[in-house]
Amino acid sequence: MDLELRDKVAVVTGASKGIGLAVVRQLSDEGVNVMAGALTVESLGDIPRVSGVAVDLAAPGGPAELIAHAVQRFGRIDILVNNVGAVKPRLNGFLSLTDADFEASLTLNFFAALRATRAAVAEMAKAGGGTIVNVASVNAFFQPDATVIDYGVAKAALVNLAKSLSQELGPQGIRITSVSPGPVATDLWLGTSGMAETVGRATGLGAEAIRAQATASMPTGRFTTPEEVATIVTMLASPRMANVTGANWVIDGGLIKTT
Repeated sequence: MDLELRDKVAVVTGASKGIGLAVVRQLSDEGVNVMAGALTVESLGDIPRVSGVAVDLAAPGGPAELIAHAVQRFGRIDILVNNVGAVKPRLNGFLSLTDADFEASLTLNFFAALRATRAAVAEMAKAGGGTIVNVASVNAFFQPDATVIDYGVAKAALVNLAKSLSQELGPQGIRITSVSPGPVATDLWLGTSGMAETVGRATGLGAEAIRAQATASMPTGRFTTPEEVATIVTMLASPRMANVTGANWVIDGGLIKTT
């Protein structure tokens, strides 16, 4: 199927690894010109049609700087993928978290996307349309987990923002959707100091037991791959999905049992 994405211009945040890198590769395969932002961009160097920009997306001006690079290079922006994010397991309960802990999580998981969206929408409005896809998480709404309480709060805000903006921006030809993965086989879950290792060490169960618990909760019996998430993101970016806006697409291996 031709997704009608050839020669479109996309900006992807958090693009150097995991889901972001998978999104960059799939957009490139579809013929999209990609401006990819991350703290380090060495992993992006050999991907066709991709320009890497080293940028701190947690800094107040970082997201707008990335959007400006895309506009300067390509003259417009058709697609924004808000992917940047991180989670730190909170193992000592709510009272152990400070305002600074919540602020740090909100800055990277919500405000970076908000700021990138603000800058992108200004450009998309001039061109008469565009598409924004946010990478959220099932932690925004599914059995909220105290271990990732600040992360879940930030992702819930991101999903809510997309729903609200879909109403305002739809008449301008700008679509905005969300993708909410369950556990994904990335460093966030499986890497050194990832969720499995951190929780496994704190509980004494070990990382392997925590991974086993996670997979047992999913009928498919496995983690989602970054490429599977990237496929949904790429589809949502396509003009073939032109009447989809405000929706939150879940990919979780059947983790969520309710409708």
